[in-house]
Amino acid sequence: QLQASGGGLVQAGGSLRLSCAASGRTFSSYAMGWFRQAPGKGREFVAGISGGGTSTSYAASVKGRFTISRDNAKSTVYLQMNSLKPEDTAVYYCASGKSYYVSSGYDYWGQGTQVTVSS
Repeated sequence: QLQASGGGLVQAGGSLRLSCAASGRTFSSYAMGWFRQAPGKGREFVAGISGGGTSTSYAASVKGRFTISRDNAKSTVYLQMNSLKPEDTAVYYCASGKSYYVSSGYDYWGQGTQVTVSS
């Protein structure tokens, strides 16, 4: 089970930190990722991190603004989002899988958390 939290309403330029608590799988054995889906759009890969936390991947649209990290002792993955823009508005989902750097590498999804960035 994956439970995302930390979403909310923030002004452009602000920051939010999303968390995703995992259970039911050996957390450190799986890559973790964040995806988002804006109204009327398809699901978009945002960021991924390897099981050991040593490798990360980011979408070009968030690189340099967002940081993914994980705490395997707490079975939790985080997404620190800085310099938020209105176009970052979406429902954000966490996911787990075997390959951190490709969308097709994820096979288990949690429920999302809404992020709204006002201009």
